[in-house]
Parts: sequence; structure tokens; C-alpha cells
Amino acid sequence: MFLTNALTETENSVNSVINSIFNAQIASQTLTLPSVLLILFSALILGALIGLVYIWTQKKNGADTSLSISLIMVPAVVAVIVMLVGNSYARAFTLAGAFSIVRYRSLPATPKDISYVFMSLAIGLGCGIGYVGYSALFCVIFILVMLIISVTGFGYPKKREMQLKVVIPENLNFEGLLDDIMESDTAYWRLAKVKTSDFGTMFELIYRLKLKNNVETKAFLDKIRCRNGNLNIVITYAADEEK
Repeated sequence: MFLTNALTETENSVNSVINSIFNAQIASQTLTLPSVLLILFSALILGALIGLVYIWTQKKNGADTSLSISLIMVPAVVAVIVMLVGNSYARAFTLAGAFSIVRYRSLPATPKDISYVFMSLAIGLGCGIGYVGYSALFCVIFILVMLIISVTGFGYPKKREMQLKVVIPENLNFEGLLDDIMESDTAYWRLAKVKTSDFGTMFELIYRLKLKNNVETKAFLDKIRCRNGNLNIVITYAADEEK
């Protein structure tokens, strides 16, 4: 009987702890030092996990160091903002006016990078409201999904779409000059732009294309070099295009 009661009390204590973790909500209550420290450190730890996963999944393409640092700090910053604002509309408008003064500029991010940023914002918001347990759960699910995508290569084509810039001397007729190469070596292609350069002595052809899986990039460029007199050729992959 005593053992049964002890087990029941232990079970009730565990359930109470779990409920307190997943049902905590302090946005409308007075802040205390322990609760603030719990939320702040929880947001930092979860942000660090997201940053580490981002670095690991982007190691082949080169992880952006500044973005990885931002992913660590964003949840903590959002959590602090939510705690400070609480249910006060006056504080919300004051903070909105203060942040509108700051102009944040960065290089264009890929959709994958943006998904990491949005997840950091969501986790920071959840921690700030007080749902630390749910924030940790969402973080684990998000990390698992991103790891599975990275390991399986889901959504990553073997050949990426590219932009091809080919310089043609003015004494060559650029119309149809590379059409046979494009037809044989690319899955699809189109001539997007033609412009002159070097005071009209050169033509610059800009193509949008994707190579076939069995075509090597070097062999493709060698064919074009034979047509354009070994002048400049530039390939820019879709995710890295210059604006």
C-alpha cells in the first residue's frame, strides 16, 4: 500500500512538472528573475541548436557565419521583446518605433536560410510567452526535419539552374550560334538577354539553362569556347546570382 501511494505521488509530481513546463505562460504576469533567466537561457540554447544544425547542413555550400550567429541570438532577442511588451500596447508601439529607426541590411538569403530565421523567430516568441516546453518540442521537430532533408538530399537536383554569359565578337552572327550545343547538352534553355559591351565591339549573350545530368560543365564550356573565339564565359548558379 505504501509503495502504491509512493508511486502515485511520484507520478503526480512528474505530471505536475510536465504540465508546468508545457503550460507555463508569463506574458501577462509580473516578471521574476528566475522566470526571466529560464526563458532567456532556454531561448539561447534552442537558438544555438538551430545555429549548429544550420552550419552542419550548409557545410557543403558554405555556411554564412553571420547568419549562424543571428540564429543563436534571434530567439533570445524576440523572447526579451515579448517579455518587455507583455500586454501593454504602449510598450508595443514604443518598441516598434525604436526598431523602425534601425535599418537592417543583409545579402539576399535563400529560401532555406529564411526558413531557419522564421523558426528562430517562432522559438523566441514561444519562449517569450512562456511556452518553453513547446518551443523545445518544436525545435526538435524542426531540427529532425532539416537533418532528414539534408541527409536524403530531398529537393536538391543533380544539376542546378544556371545563368550563362557568353561574349561574342561583333564579326560573328550571334543568332543561332550556340543553339545546337544548347539542344544537345541542356535539359532546357532560353536566351534571356543580349547586350553590347566594349563600345559595341562585343555582344554579351545571357542564357538561362540547366545542363543534362550526364553532361560535364567543363566539356560544355569547351564547346562554347570553340565557338566564341575563347573569349570570356561566366557561369552563375541560380542561388548565387548577382542582383
